[in-house]
Amino acid sequence: MTLPALVLVHGGLHAADCWDLTIDEIHRLAPDLTVLAVDLPGRRGKPGDLRTLTVGDCVDSVLTDVEDAGLDEVIVCGHSMGGVTVPGVVAKLGLPRVREMVLAAAFVPPQGMSVVGSLGGHMGWYARRVAGTREVFAMPPIVSRLAFCNGMTSAQREFALSRIYRESVSLATEKVYRSDLPGDLRWSWILTRRDRSLSARQQRRIMATLPGMGTVIPIDTCHNLMVSEPQRVAEILVERCRRYAR
Repeated sequence: MTLPALVLVHGGLHAADCWDLTIDEIHRLAPDLTVLAVDLPGRRGKPGDLRTLTVGDCVDSVLTDVEDAGLDEVIVCGHSMGGVTVPGVVAKLGLPRVREMVLAAAFVPPQGMSVVGSLGGHMGWYARRVAGTREVFAMPPIVSRLAFCNGMTSAQREFALSRIYRESVSLATEKVYRSDLPGDLRWSWILTRRDRSLSARQQRRIMATLPGMGTVIPIDTCHNLMVSEPQRVAEILVERCRRYAR
């Protein structure tokens, strides 16, 4: 049995290591599944200037990593602000190479809008305040804990907060366009019901703007589901990959 490879794209303020617990579970469930967790530019030694980083830079970086890894058929999963990068990756790789797009509590702004311009609630207010004052920012631990870690165990919180990185403001303020997404793209959405960064209502509004019909998979957890529920997230991702086994 041959499975499509799984490409994991992290969100804002994070790097590839946020997926470590989930990847451990994936390897346990499906040792034959190839998993590529990418670092976007400017994280953990990956070349890139956070002051001028663009969505296009992130898309090209992921594409390079996919090609360097020699991956053919893939499922691409984006978490949080990875939602501004993943549609571009999917559009450029194209169908049928991309078997499915998976979005997990993802910020996918409406056509022609930015994350900062479209995000509501307390996080939207915070993001707009930060965006007006600097080019690169680091989220204070207390804000990270409130935004990402509600309901976690102390060990999970320690894991999550030790993997918070500086972020590019330009990436959050750039207007994004995704009209080149294939109309018959298969997608699924992992819906975080107790999310303080992107409410379930906001997530459903985003889903309504995606092409075609997708599969919604709810989880009763916080924004950083890959840390709070690694086993369940691994089960979901492995199941999505196995749907396309050859």
